[in-house]
Amino acid sequence: MNTPNPTARRIRIPKLRPDFYASLGALDAAGAAGLDPILVELIRIRASQLNNCAFCLDIHVNDARSAGESQQRLDVLSAWHEAGALFSEPEQAALALTEALTLLPAAGVPDDVYQRAAAAFSESELAGVMATAITINAWNRIGVGTRLSPAKR
Repeated sequence: MNTPNPTARRIRIPKLRPDFYASLGALDAAGAAGLDPILVELIRIRASQLNNCAFCLDIHVNDARSAGESQQRLDVLSAWHEAGALFSEPEQAALALTEALTLLPAAGVPDDVYQRAAAAFSESELAGVMATAITINAWNRIGVGTRLSPAKR
């Protein structure tokens, strides 16, 4: 198994492709526009947990706290399925859809997951939830692919 070398130098995409990086930031902001800021951070955190992106987790856990999210909910977010009423139905639907978009099974997003989210959000909100999940997955791939760490922020 290939063990990561944390001291191995990796490229810095923002420096080498600033237009790409700025465009992804604009895409991210456009996708999240109009959504509850805490819901946006829950989506970002859950995808980052699944993708093992410590850099993005550090950013978005802090952003969630700043937006008023409770430490209890952040502590159990990775086990939201078992957290009962700590997460609202719309939050649970968004988290399920985020997991499906992040893990992307061979058969695609299951119909029941999509329908649950479609029932919990307006079409515009659903588009925002999906766009937020999609863009955080892109950010995670930058963070993991270039081995960004919270210490390098």
